[in-house]
Amino acid sequence: MYPRAFRYQRATSVEHAVALLHQYGEEARLLAGGASLIPLMKLRLVNPSVLIDIGRLDTLAGRVWAGDRLVIGALVRHADVADDAEIAARLPLLRDVAAQIGDVQIRNMGTLGGALAETDPAGDWGPALLALGGMVHAMGPAGERTIAADDFFVDAYTTALAPDEVLVAVTFPLPAARAGSAHLKFEVRAGDFAVANCSVALTLDEAGRCATIGVGLGGVGLVPVRVVQAEALLRGEEPTPERIAEAAAAVRECTEGFDDVRGSAAYRQHLGAVLFERAMAVALRRAAGEQVGVVHV
Repeated sequence: MYPRAFRYQRATSVEHAVALLHQYGEEARLLAGGASLIPLMKLRLVNPSVLIDIGRLDTLAGRVWAGDRLVIGALVRHADVADDAEIAARLPLLRDVAAQIGDVQIRNMGTLGGALAETDPAGDWGPALLALGGMVHAMGPAGERTIAADDFFVDAYTTALAPDEVLVAVTFPLPAARAGSAHLKFEVRAGDFAVANCSVALTLDEAGRCATIGVGLGGVGLVPVRVVQAEALLRGEEPTPERIAEAAAAVRECTEGFDDVRGSAAYRQHLGAVLFERAMAVALRRAAGEQVGVVHV
């Protein structure tokens, strides 16, 4: 199927993109890599009358290590994250996410900012942002504002971004010593949308207890969720098999799920809990200093 007719505008700066969004209102959509938006337009699930191309704004395509955080520009491609050795060493969860998105073409074209702005229920970046406690930076007519991960996801394909705001960057806090993180997903076919996915980020204290823990779950509900119940069960505790099993039960029960051609709600809930337990295992191995590559389910 072909998209409906639309008008094309190319933004020459972030300020220009904001002005165009303000001019055209909710009839306009931003085009970055197109990996998320174009399929929706071809299915006519999204029908903008104006496309504003920001894909050539180089100011949004950088990565900066700033003290205790990593700032990634909105136009950084998935492939760039997957191939970054320093990201793999310091925040392996991000490498896990980027390396498993779609196929080679999608990873080479799709952008971090575009994926988060579209917020597909089966997307992978949402759980990662929640587990790491990241922040989204947006630019609008009133200037820049920061949106916490917990406040960013509103509904399927809907975020806290205003119609005239541009997502310009994403910040991920860097963990302290003895940290481990992992992202696992299950898909029916390689490169397909995830049936469910789960991100875990943790740090251990000297006694081997979870000093910090973040759990993000995707694909099970209409929006990615931070599983605070599972976090509460593990925070300050030794991650024993029994304690992890209790947390997995909290993951299973944190959302009602939904049925579609890829699986039932009950299947998704079960799968989310299984992925959580496996992601915990990988994160703990990494926290212990083991070099673990991307894990494919």
